[in-house]
Amino acid sequence: MIYYKNNNFILYHGDTMCLLNQLKQANYQADMIFADPPYFLSKGFTIKSGNKTKCFDKGEWDRIRPLEEINKFNKEWLSLCRDCLKDNGTIWVSGTYHNIYSVANCMTQLGYKILNIIVWQKPDAPTTLSHLHFNFSAEYIIWARKDKKHIHFFNYELMNQLNGGKRMSDVWNIPTVGSWEKHFGKHPTQKPLRLLYRIILASTKENDSILDPFAGSCTTGIAANLLKRNFIGIDQSEEFLALGIKRKEEICDKIAAKKIFQKMSENPNEIMVIINHARENLRKLMIQQGICYLRAGDSKGSLLVTPGFERIHYLLLHTNGNNANLFKLKTPGHFQIWTKENLTQYGFHPEHAPYYIVLPFEKTPIPQIQLPNLKERINTFKPKIKPLSDFY
Repeated sequence: MIYYKNNNFILYHGDTMCLLNQLKQANYQADMIFADPPYFLSKGFTIKSGNKTKCFDKGEWDRIRPLEEINKFNKEWLSLCRDCLKDNGTIWVSGTYHNIYSVANCMTQLGYKILNIIVWQKPDAPTTLSHLHFNFSAEYIIWARKDKKHIHFFNYELMNQLNGGKRMSDVWNIPTVGSWEKHFGKHPTQKPLRLLYRIILASTKENDSILDPFAGSCTTGIAANLLKRNFIGIDQSEEFLALGIKRKEEICDKIAAKKIFQKMSENPNEIMVIINHARENLRKLMIQQGICYLRAGDSKGSLLVTPGFERIHYLLLHTNGNNANLFKLKTPGHFQIWTKENLTQYGFHPEHAPYYIVLPFEKTPIPQIQLPNLKERINTFKPKIKPLSDFY
């Protein structure tokens, strides 16, 4: 029985194995599954070291168990998930060294084809209390398809674009859960929306169906809905499902959803695009010369550079919000300062300032999937910096 439904967001409460079996019997097929199963690392106590306290008790569901029991559990839910996955679908499973080897072995035995093991590197990971080993600052995410013979969907071009035009590696530097993600409360193993944002963009399309058999506080569902995907989640805890429901109802408000989406799509390492309006004739000349310039100061010559400039890899030129083209900068993250006399040598006639920021760019436009709204009343004509993800 459905526990909660709100348009394309459905939750089931109960035992994961029983409910996965029910979905199987109903012939449900997901395009993508994200699973954050128990890591089996909780020891049931809390320790203190100096002024720091560390809890090793996330709950009975995460308690340390014999390897045979862990293997049996992983094989059962992975088998049911495989039955609920489309032939061209993929599954992502997160873990640490406590459970990830068991998961990988079970997946291989069941016929999954492992595609990658992503290293989620946490730049803000807490310090490990013990001084007997290196600091724990990473988790691992196995990405696999249903079997060897069926071809899966991978948004290869988008991942490259989000990585500055270079092939994205299997090491992802993404911060842990931010304070803006836990104002209703926090699941002890909650994943950041930014992580699910990348996973969902990489392996699904709009209107695809996403399943999370260990939904917790429903981070997967929130990211899925914000990216216009359908979601089904399962969890045995009413407490955590209630938290997920609050998060879902929050994004039913368009203003709140927009703010959360903006934060979710942000990444401290994300490639940025500088957007610049130019009159029609000036825009054509800029494209002809492969040079874009922006006013760099006022009459006193003070330099005005917006934060994020160092991550700019692309330029979007438009005229009044129309005739937009996306170009790659010749030297990403860098700009030059020219005088207006320098610019006149290239046929330009700047009149508003003594100095200008100059961005040389490749003259061949890059096809983009979609454009952000460029018509913002008076702000239409102001240069701005946006993340590359706004274009997809």
